[in-house]
Amino acid sequence: MRLGLGQFNQARPEYLQFAHQLGIKEVLLNTAQIPAVNGTWTLRDLVKLRVSIEAHDLKLAALENVPVDFYDHIMLAGPNRDRQIENMITTIRNMARAGIPRFGYHWMPSHVWRTHKVVLAGDAVATAFDNERAQRFPITHGREYTEEEMWENFEKWLKIIIPVAEEEGICLGVHPCDPPVEKLGGIPMLFRSFSAFKRLIETIDSPSNMIEFCQGTFSEMEDAKDDGIYEMIEYFVSRKKILYVHFRNVSGTVPKFHEEYINTGHVDMKRAIKIYAKHRYDSFFIDDHVPNAPGDSPWGHRARAYASGYIQALIEGETADR
Repeated sequence: MRLGLGQFNQARPEYLQFAHQLGIKEVLLNTAQIPAVNGTWTLRDLVKLRVSIEAHDLKLAALENVPVDFYDHIMLAGPNRDRQIENMITTIRNMARAGIPRFGYHWMPSHVWRTHKVVLAGDAVATAFDNERAQRFPITHGREYTEEEMWENFEKWLKIIIPVAEEEGICLGVHPCDPPVEKLGGIPMLFRSFSAFKRLIETIDSPSNMIEFCQGTFSEMEDAKDDGIYEMIEYFVSRKKILYVHFRNVSGTVPKFHEEYINTGHVDMKRAIKIYAKHRYDSFFIDDHVPNAPGDSPWGHRARAYASGYIQALIEGETADR
């Protein structure tokens, strides 16, 4: 178990210096600012990105997300699906050959949804979701899609891409749908439940088929009530299915929830870290979303320093004597 840093999209010195200040060795880039070449990321540009980070004595441990227009037709069975599949095969091969071992992706053609904001202590602001409000939003992709066709599209993709990932020695992980409700904008949110992720890992039993474990989003699920969040962590970490962890907290579960500081939500983060430690989780944690407080930077340097220090303390508390 170790601390990483993410939620930035380019190797800017200020972010890499911040990682050093926190004693972090591994970073993750989210939707990296890499030129798109015919719907792909080229090997040359991926190597250039990795080397630019290594020049700061850091490791590029993962890439999270490609532009949605790289694979929206794969998600929705659009007319360019086959071309996009070939392009994604190329991009994933290029990631692996560039020396980037992990790729996290999602199955949300309309991205993450929030409906409003809430004010926390000290006038910090966090995002919130109310499903009643969200269901008033219009259709996003021309029509209503069914759960069955979205699963068919996903499983077709998985059965193509996981053998490629195995061959190239790279691991792929799916992010839960955020918010984890049944449908938004006419699109089923497939990965909204414990059972959906069990189906994921049972579809193809492969070390390359993993979960981008956004603990914040898992904590928003109906399944997280009572002790459900701890059961989900236990189930997937014990099976070595967690690619890496977004270690954040929330208050409430669907249909209504809001984001929080890492230590003020409904999840006991110390209890959670003990489960990861018990099963010798061997990847990294990042802070993910953070509240925005007056005087902080738009990226949230203060909040991220607080969250990262909190995570590091939890890790050290569980690993110091091991």
